[in-house]
Amino acid sequence: MIEATNQRQSSSQTTDESRRKFIKLASAGLAALSFPMGSAFALQGTDKTKKNAKIVWVVLRGALDSLHTVIPTFDSNYSKLRPSLVNSFKAPLLPLDNGFALHPSLKNLHQWYQKKTMLPIVAVSSGYPKRSHFDGQDFLESGMNEIDHDSGWLARAINVKNTRALAVSHSTPISLRSSSEVHTWYPSKLQSADEEVLQSLQQLYQHDQPLREHLDKAIEVKALVNGEGGKKKKRQGKFIELSKACATLMTEDASLDCAMLEIGGWDTHNNQGSRLTRKLSELDTGLAELKAGLGEAWQDTVVIIGTEFGRTVKENGTGGTDHGTASALFLAGGAVNGGKVAGQWPGLKEQELFRQRDLMPTSNSFAWIGSVLSQHWQFTDKEVAEVFPHMNPYKVSVIKG
Repeated sequence: MIEATNQRQSSSQTTDESRRKFIKLASAGLAALSFPMGSAFALQGTDKTKKNAKIVWVVLRGALDSLHTVIPTFDSNYSKLRPSLVNSFKAPLLPLDNGFALHPSLKNLHQWYQKKTMLPIVAVSSGYPKRSHFDGQDFLESGMNEIDHDSGWLARAINVKNTRALAVSHSTPISLRSSSEVHTWYPSKLQSADEEVLQSLQQLYQHDQPLREHLDKAIEVKALVNGEGGKKKKRQGKFIELSKACATLMTEDASLDCAMLEIGGWDTHNNQGSRLTRKLSELDTGLAELKAGLGEAWQDTVVIIGTEFGRTVKENGTGGTDHGTASALFLAGGAVNGGKVAGQWPGLKEQELFRQRDLMPTSNSFAWIGSVLSQHWQFTDKEVAEVFPHMNPYKVSVIKG
């Protein structure tokens, strides 16, 4: 009888322990609506005065038309090849050096350029030889000679630096695969349901101090991202919201040196003029929110903005452009040695184009990013080779000394 009682007690204790573990995991899952690791990552005590060299990788999915973004006003072939698009700008172009100009929607980036903290790089390519968006993006994120869906260049970089990264994404993008120190966050679309679950769990946990504290911290993370009281503010554009959240979460942990953001909508086969006006404005405003949210950390930050490939030099019959080759890469942030247009301009004459249709690549995106790793994160040539085994960094000063 005693043995049977002990067995029942043991069984009851095991069941109770399993229940507690389940509830704890459920609570952690709820925290993942705001931050995947729960409160320990976002709210732990850190030395916020410590200076960390940060990198934010922004992928423009869909192939940005760099010729509509960094405009070569000095090249007479431009208006001949783009008679409609050249007249689609709704405001004066923003002047850069050597006859280049920036799209009028990029007001913040232009201000940073004037302050020498933004560096546009023209005619770059990852080396991807075809025109498939999906493969092109995978190639860009993998950073290898051939696509490796299980290893991304940014993951390899944080492994070398022995740091952690945040992916503002539903799941881990290729850029950050192969590292165990990557955490994902993305806002839930079920805001009202979240609130009901929170209230129910608060009642359930009211007499369980450890679980109640865990839940309270999860709610605190939610409030950090969404604003006071955890109430979602009026939508301003998805990328803008995600940039704000990214800055908030990065500043809450001084040991978080890296993050990745992405923004789609750049596949402008038609109506490119108005579409890029909207998208570039969203990008520009989102980056400004990232800067504001990072505060003093912006001075030690480099934002790398890239896309899978460029678009055709000649406009098509529907006011757009088609899949091309070379595009542009942008470096921005307080640590950037900017204020000039980098890269070699290939020209727009027919014989100067790639396959007589695309902007000719004159430098490689990975070599430029390698320069950032070398100068900003102080990687040795051997360490850069662990990230980009087929590419050497350019010996060009892209980071302030």
